[in-house]
Amino acid sequence: MHILLTNDDGIEAPGLLALAQALKPVGKLTVLAPDHNWSASGHVKTLHRPLRVWHRRLADGTPALTTDGAPSDCVALAVLGLVEETIDVVVSGINPYANLGHDVTYSGTVTAAMEAAISGIPGLAFSLDGAENHGAELEYEAAAELAAGLVRQVMAQDPPRGLVLNVNIPCRPRQELRGVAITRQGLRVYRDALVHREDPRGRPYYWIGGEAPTGVPDPGTDFWALAEGYVSVTPLQLDLTAHEQVATLQGWGLEL
Repeated sequence: MHILLTNDDGIEAPGLLALAQALKPVGKLTVLAPDHNWSASGHVKTLHRPLRVWHRRLADGTPALTTDGAPSDCVALAVLGLVEETIDVVVSGINPYANLGHDVTYSGTVTAAMEAAISGIPGLAFSLDGAENHGAELEYEAAAELAAGLVRQVMAQDPPRGLVLNVNIPCRPRQELRGVAITRQGLRVYRDALVHREDPRGRPYYWIGGEAPTGVPDPGTDFWALAEGYVSVTPLQLDLTAHEQVATLQGWGLEL
């Protein structure tokens, strides 16, 4: 099995290193990650400038590639021929904070897995629910071992082409985890606020700020799973069609 490992936090992120170390026994590993942090970048594909790629080594000496492109670019570059050997699965992470509900549309971690799906390759995105530890050093090793085990199990099932799994891991000791829950996306509640300021020359500028988002922990959702101590595994799809709205729109009689 040939694994492509990427992330959205950059080539030097500790979550990437921990996941690389855990995945080495699972199969052949190729690491291709951005040269800087692309958090909350969404599904980006760079088409209007050249992409640069160069060799790096992770902190433990693991050979890696890095690029000035986005997480989705990392996957596209590898699949389109930068990496000669066929890639069997794309693994993205470990993100230091959970990607829940509508976060998946913003997350570079998740959209890297989506880029894999576009090429018909399974993509697994791993995030650690580290929000309560903001500012503290996170322990990624246990989460990485768990992630590697899930990659092994999923690939043993001969998964369908283009499978995307969004995996969120509670930030708890392994012995406190209650198991794996197959979940659906929950409702993320954003509390964004626009901050208006002026620079020293009197010109306005803006920050999108506000309080940290929360979520509604309805049973069966990703929010519920983390709150209850389960690892949340949410299958995603790229078809964003609101199928239940099709008949409604047809009934509107829209015309030219």
